Amino acid sequence: MYDRQALVELIRQQALKFGDFTLASGKQASYYLDCRQVTLDSQGAKLIGAGMLELLEGNMPQLVGGMAIGADPITAAILTLAGMRDIPLRGVMVRKEPKGHGLGKHVEGPYESGESLVIVEDVVTTGGSSLKAIEHCEAVGLKVERVLAIIDRLEGGREAFAERGYELTTLFSIKDFGI
Repeated sequence: MYDRQALVELIRQQALKFGDFTLASGKQASYYLDCRQVTLDSQGAKLIGAGMLELLEGNMPQLVGGMAIGADPITAAILTLAGMRDIPLRGVMVRKEPKGHGLGKHVEGPYESGESLVIVEDVVTTGGSSLKAIEHCEAVGLKVERVLAIIDRLEGGREAFAERGYELTTLFSIKDFGI
């Protein structure tokens, strides 16, 4: 069961840091959301997986996944809970760079061209990381339906996705944390 308030408290306690930070987008910020502190915590993973599955209800894709490394524990949490509930769902991992050995793929996992995919992400700022993941997934024939994230920083990501025809759905925005 998804407990929104418990997840807010966990994020506030474990992931939200204040100071001077440079984000992955290159932007400067007075706060940082280190969501790996929550996605790699057993209770956090359970809450995030439950919240994401709730967002997927009624329009379940065949696949979920996103850019390694941030999306990997989210994907695993969703898949684990889906499996416990007998929901057929598979995952993919998207590499920033293809491996220099083996099959040398950008997109790893049990997928076939033409299947539906929802991209998952921890924190959206400008949307750049997920847009790159979308690009790699579409290049192998996957049909990206939308993007799910834990938190939207409200710094242009939603608009960047909309410009390219993708909807962003999140568990929270930064406003839910009083910022």
